[in-house]
Amino acid sequence: MANRGKVYLVGAGPGDVEYLTVKAYRLLAKSQVLIYDALVDQQLLDCVPPDCLKIDVGKRGGKPSTPQTEINQLLVKYCQGGKQVVRLKSGDPFIFGRCVAEIEALKAAGCDFEVVPGISSALAAPLLAGIPLTDTVLSRCFAVLTAHEPEVLDWEALSRLETLVILMGGQNLPEIIHQLRRYQRSLSTPIAIIQWAGTPRQAIWQGELGNILELTAGISLSPVVIVIGEVVGLQPYLTCENKTESLN
Repeated sequence: MANRGKVYLVGAGPGDVEYLTVKAYRLLAKSQVLIYDALVDQQLLDCVPPDCLKIDVGKRGGKPSTPQTEINQLLVKYCQGGKQVVRLKSGDPFIFGRCVAEIEALKAAGCDFEVVPGISSALAAPLLAGIPLTDTVLSRCFAVLTAHEPEVLDWEALSRLETLVILMGGQNLPEIIHQLRRYQRSLSTPIAIIQWAGTPRQAIWQGELGNILELTAGISLSPVVIVIGEVVGLQPYLTCENKTESLN
């Protein structure tokens, strides 16, 4: 009987290999085919066996990438060929990880699959920057959103929330600020932009809605996690100075 393949949709975490889960590491260590996204830390590729087939499908916002239909076909092809396939995604697979189309393709083809959680950058980036998303006084709730298509969001509702965590919003930062101001969010509202969270390249820009565009002028803000709310002001009190550099 031929070996039965299986696809593991795995979250790689925010970046650094040290934030990989134990289960994810074990799956990488025995994978036969690795299909990975562009934002995955290159050190993670060293976790697979030497004879593992590695396929870069390069899904990065705003850049050329492998069409989703082709990725689906690759997953089905190698699974039906009896391979143990790891589909490695940044962060957590179910938080803006585009898993639905892949799972639908696998189910239609009768392929076994399993989803393995990872640490989302929406949670890890603020933490690594010393910014708590909740606080008993300043933030009783928070929302996570993607600003890849800001025109489809309900900014009137979002503007009323105490804390916003925005993924894929670097290129649309001016529009984000415009929409929040349109619905009466104060220009003095604190904002932090965290780039390459959880890696040696991590950088943080802090300011207010009224001056953040000036502070980041000429800087390529991708990939970044944006945190907006009064909790950003807690960062100086919760950060070890020799760990995080704040660029103002």
